[in-house]
Amino acid sequence: MDAPSTGAMTFADTAAPALPAPPSSLGRPPGGARNGALMAVASMLCVQLGLGVSVPLLDRLGPVGTVWLRLVWAALLLLVLVRPRRSDFMRKDLVACAVLGVATAGLMVLFMCAVTRIPLGTASALEFLGPLGLALYGAAGGRRLWALLAGAGVVLLTEPWHGGTDLVGVGFALAAALCWAVYIAFTQKVGDQVTGLKGLALSMPVAAIVTTFFAAPTEVGHVTWPLVLIGLALALLHPVLPFSLEFLALRRLTTTAFGTLMSLEPAIAVAVGLVILGQVPGPASAFGVAFVVVAGVGATRAGARSDLAKGENRENAGDAVIM
Repeated sequence: MDAPSTGAMTFADTAAPALPAPPSSLGRPPGGARNGALMAVASMLCVQLGLGVSVPLLDRLGPVGTVWLRLVWAALLLLVLVRPRRSDFMRKDLVACAVLGVATAGLMVLFMCAVTRIPLGTASALEFLGPLGLALYGAAGGRRLWALLAGAGVVLLTEPWHGGTDLVGVGFALAAALCWAVYIAFTQKVGDQVTGLKGLALSMPVAAIVTTFFAAPTEVGHVTWPLVLIGLALALLHPVLPFSLEFLALRRLTTTAFGTLMSLEPAIAVAVGLVILGQVPGPASAFGVAFVVVAGVGATRAGARSDLAKGENRENAGDAVIM
């Protein structure tokens, strides 16, 4: 999704250990569901703030050009900060990173196209159907109730009974929802298999290259140096920081819990619309916010990862963020 510390930040770059880690270190990363939930919420805040401040750029570069500029900067920043090497990846890791990159490009471009046609809160609610689908598919028993409650909140936020919604915008948002589901699944897969943020540092250039094919013919000629600098700032806010947080969050949460937590995204979008755009939510939207907050709390309490995916956390220190 088209979009969340103090001191200078660098990313640890450590080699895989020669010997397997002790069994006590092979469980879920420290902090479990609570830290994973905080990372997910911070990621969503960054995404929505990034979308809010991207609005002026849309008039000058369009949705595809805006996403392209951010992805190019994000790819360069992650390559420099993380410094992935070919030896860090097995062949299956490279394939997974490539799929993740394509899903990332589709997610960001399609969502940005959606918000040019329909309100931010509506687009976010429709896009949430992707992670909600994952939550419903993987949940069982009580956890499925949190996903259903989140879905009810999304309906209230969207208010489909009003009608008059741009169907093309809805189509873009639904396509973004599909990309978001793929993005979540492969973010967790890559995060489990590849040390630290190196998988993200490889998938982001793929996303930038894919987007270039669509943006280069029409948008590159409109880029100016001021826009380049604005794109750098926006890339840090979204996608570099939020996607890094999501990588780390998905090491601590199941896809069910993460998908249900993403139900907070429409509520955050409504809040950003209220503060930045002056859009006041109605009673239905207010109840929708309450529903998704309750669902998010329930998912946090039930969502710590209890299983170790094959190849997960080759080295716990690899996903550290050093201040």
